[in-house]
Amino acid sequence: MISTQRWRVVRLPAAAAGFAGDVRAGLLATPRRLPAKYLYDALGSLLFDAITALPEYYLTRAEREILACEGAAIVAAAGAPDELVELGGGSGEKTELLVRPALAAATALRLHALDIAEEALEAAAGRLLERHPALTVYGYAGDYDAGLRAVQLEGRRALMLFLGSNIGNLEHAEACALLRRMRAVLRCGDALLLGTDLRKSPAVIEAAYDDALGVTAAFERNILVRINRELGGTFDLARFRHVASYDPGSGCVASYLVCLRSQDVHIAELGLDLRIHAGETIHTESSYKYSEAEIDAMAAAGGFELAGRWYDRGHLFALSLLRAAGVP
Repeated sequence: MISTQRWRVVRLPAAAAGFAGDVRAGLLATPRRLPAKYLYDALGSLLFDAITALPEYYLTRAEREILACEGAAIVAAAGAPDELVELGGGSGEKTELLVRPALAAATALRLHALDIAEEALEAAAGRLLERHPALTVYGYAGDYDAGLRAVQLEGRRALMLFLGSNIGNLEHAEACALLRRMRAVLRCGDALLLGTDLRKSPAVIEAAYDDALGVTAAFERNILVRINRELGGTFDLARFRHVASYDPGSGCVASYLVCLRSQDVHIAELGLDLRIHAGETIHTESSYKYSEAEIDAMAAAGGFELAGRWYDRGHLFALSLLRAAGVP
């Protein structure tokens, strides 16, 4: 643990399998897949920040618009919290749009920031602490499950943040299970602010996940760079193409790396040799889009009830304030 008076970071123990185990299991699966959380190493986090600036990627702009316009109203509806808990805050730019109104309503504020990328976590915390002297940040470097187990709420009222439609990266059962784990951390009367991308034109959605500049493709292929670097892999990146397709029925954007030419891959740290054939895919990410009814049903399954909802002007994105209900 690294600690100062206003900042501390706890390096959480990795899950039992960890990166190496998850890579082995995913690459030996049929079809092959790699967990999306491993896209966010130091380089992956920078690439994702670049994605959020792309003209096709409307999600961040829409969510930031809501927070900029309605941040004070959200904080008031959440009961003027003196404690925030954020899962996967990234650069912290959106976090600050809630930190400011929260500090306007309280003399001091504690932020529990959970992120798998420690470098991004420390950089975001540094910017927030420099700008807000009454803020204290507790950082938790690790996955969400370990972070939620480590958080201890001490304030009068807490608001948990799960922004960016990150909930959409989970299958439905996984999303509901994560919401239940969030609910177990919160007390009755605390709340969760959940960011969700809404169902809309397939063309708009697919462009957001397959931009013309190719930044998203670089972000997705970076997971192979990470395997090569950390596990001694021999993936030839030039032989993989990023593909994203949207299914309006399920509301899911599925992202894959498609092998263009057959290749033999050796991963030294795993003692693993693979033959990946032309046309074979590696699933890297799912991104679900929701209707309001789907959001409400998911929230109820997680132990929450709707307390408020805000939209951007284009009605592309929603922020839902979910009140912790009953006994977790």
